[in-house]
Amino acid sequence: MPYRQGKTLVYYIGERGSGFRPRAGDVQDFEVLRDQCIQRGALFEDPDFDTVDSSLFYSKSPDKRFEWRRPSEIASNPQLFIEGASRFDVQQGELGDCWLLAAVANLTLNEKLFYQVVPNDQGFDNKYAGIFHFRFWQYGRWVDVVVDDRLPTYHGKLIFLHSATENEFWSALLEKAYAKIHGSYEALKGGSTCEAMEDFTGGVSEMYELNEVPANLFTIMLKAFQRQSLMGCSIEADPSVTEMETPQGLVKGHAYSITRVTYVDITTPNTTGKIPLLRLRNPWGNEAEWNGPWSDKSAEWRFISESDKQSLGLIFDADGEFWMSYKDFVKFFSRLEICNLNPDVLTKEQLGEDSNKRWEMSVFEGEWVRGATAGGCRNFLDTFASNPQYRITLEDPDEEDDERKCTVIIALMQKNRRAQRKIGAECLTIGFAVYQLINPDSLPKPLDTNFFKYNASTARSPTFINLREISSRFSLPPGTYCIVPSTFDPNDQGEFLLRVFSEHENNMAELDDEVGMGEVDVKIKEQEPEPDKVDKANEKIKEFFLKLAGIDQEVDWMELKDILDYAMRNDVASNTAAGDNLLINLLQTFCESFCQGSPLASTFKMEKAGFSKDVCRSMIAMMDWDRSGKLGFEEFKSLWIDIRQWKTVFKMYDKESKGYINGFELRQALNSVGYHLNTHILNIMCHRYATKDGNIMFDDFIMCAVRLKTMIDMFKERDPDNKNIASFTMEEWVEKTLYS
Repeated sequence: MPYRQGKTLVYYIGERGSGFRPRAGDVQDFEVLRDQCIQRGALFEDPDFDTVDSSLFYSKSPDKRFEWRRPSEIASNPQLFIEGASRFDVQQGELGDCWLLAAVANLTLNEKLFYQVVPNDQGFDNKYAGIFHFRFWQYGRWVDVVVDDRLPTYHGKLIFLHSATENEFWSALLEKAYAKIHGSYEALKGGSTCEAMEDFTGGVSEMYELNEVPANLFTIMLKAFQRQSLMGCSIEADPSVTEMETPQGLVKGHAYSITRVTYVDITTPNTTGKIPLLRLRNPWGNEAEWNGPWSDKSAEWRFISESDKQSLGLIFDADGEFWMSYKDFVKFFSRLEICNLNPDVLTKEQLGEDSNKRWEMSVFEGEWVRGATAGGCRNFLDTFASNPQYRITLEDPDEEDDERKCTVIIALMQKNRRAQRKIGAECLTIGFAVYQLINPDSLPKPLDTNFFKYNASTARSPTFINLREISSRFSLPPGTYCIVPSTFDPNDQGEFLLRVFSEHENNMAELDDEVGMGEVDVKIKEQEPEPDKVDKANEKIKEFFLKLAGIDQEVDWMELKDILDYAMRNDVASNTAAGDNLLINLLQTFCESFCQGSPLASTFKMEKAGFSKDVCRSMIAMMDWDRSGKLGFEEFKSLWIDIRQWKTVFKMYDKESKGYINGFELRQALNSVGYHLNTHILNIMCHRYATKDGNIMFDDFIMCAVRLKTMIDMFKERDPDNKNIASFTMEEWVEKTLYS
């Protein structure tokens, strides 16, 4: 069972709801495993991330012989922390994961967030058992990750992330836990600081190139600081020089933390007013500091009152921390990264006077399924409407916004791609579009192709890109909007997480149909035979049915299969010699009398194998009201009416008579026979019944229709008051679902 860390629900890897597939053995509970090891007097060895080459690399064998050692075999008196956690505990090794290191260094600046990721209930004291645990945010959930403390070394030294202090091990163990959830250390090569910062906080990141800043960037930064957002910045490096210092004392290719954003009152002989200032920190913590205006002891500070200096906590030391004006910041720095924190990780005590400055957040999980909901971008109009759609209502404009608009940050993240690198799964190219909905209640749910054909997007992601996440900030008038997340190309399959941050509450829901029954399409009814022909056909059907049924006048699934297979073929007469037995003659009579001259006749093209046994069994179960395992004639007659409609619909969408319909048309096809389903049901139907190419064969289409009808009827039987609530005992549920 998941546990709570404060208000946060934390899952164990592999348990239901964690987002990770179950691993071999039991779910790994840190405290349980530690106690078991202490009782046995043994150190923990992690079977889920063992000391093997595949834990290091997935694409190659190690180029040297690494040795896995525990901290006590690496240094004397090992400790988790030496004088707390700091930037100096983060030293890069041979792995190309500097993006992770920069995020870890930033994390050390926020004590509450740090101990959310690195729990302080562990160490090398009397409860030491060779086991440690860490918590990471993974696609909407916090997950507790257990590792043993066997670390890869070469000649007795740690080869990957390590501390500057030889006997301090929290950073090396943190990296191992992060490698475990992604499958190997190699999986951590290459990434963005934003990605790791989100995994440490559950926040939403934004990135700004400072050569083209929005006019309100300082306001964005000020509001981010008020909401405890983590901010970092850097100067683009010269490709030929690593971490080169500029004449202004700044270092290229080096990550800085922004630790304060504020307006400061200034009084000069010529003017008074407010100036936007930033406080930055060089994580080296040394004398490498900005030496321009507002640097330590610069002349500009004489224009600030002593009380303001005191409130700013102004200290002039060679400690790597310095102030600079916003104007100079934009001039000399290249990139700004903001990690906006999930409101759940912030307490009122942390926010203080700004306790009302939390973001409001909405989160939805979804997936793009080949042939069903992977419709591609707006360039592919025929399938674009198949993508998942989300309706959001913005009511209250931002405070202090003269234009009365609402700030929203939309972030689309694809799930689990880094962990799937070992099987060749790179990031999909993803993006999103936003459409304003005028009179939203009058529009179809979900929006159809006609809507997108005649309406342009109000906003959209700046580009489609093959990164884990793409995010963008928008200022929109109050109103109702539809967000459509998509891959660039149709049929790119993957899972995603859609998050929306806003300054005030946003009402967000999936823009989708409700599961249930509706009316049969008029076009289907128009193709029904005339009533007198139906009556004559029914007599022939009954005669044929009773001949085949035998003494009990009922058919089982095998007899039903015989009836349906012959009835659905149009070549019975031409392939049968004169004088064949009575059964064939009856079938010939049935097909001629019932099908001849009707639109249905041209649709009867079946493979020789006919209906599968599973379809026939499910048909029996659907109509078998007395649970006898057989159908009487009245039950069969009702079934035949359904099959006739399903066959007609299939032919409507199988325009070229290929024997299958495109999965993108499955929703419309089922709507035509009165079945309504939402995106989630559509996805699982395509997972279950579609081919690898996303097509639905005739037999599988019939099975979809049968199962839908069965499950809906079963539910409605237990929901007589139409409250959308049905009650079953365990026995009833098992009986009904197994038999269906």
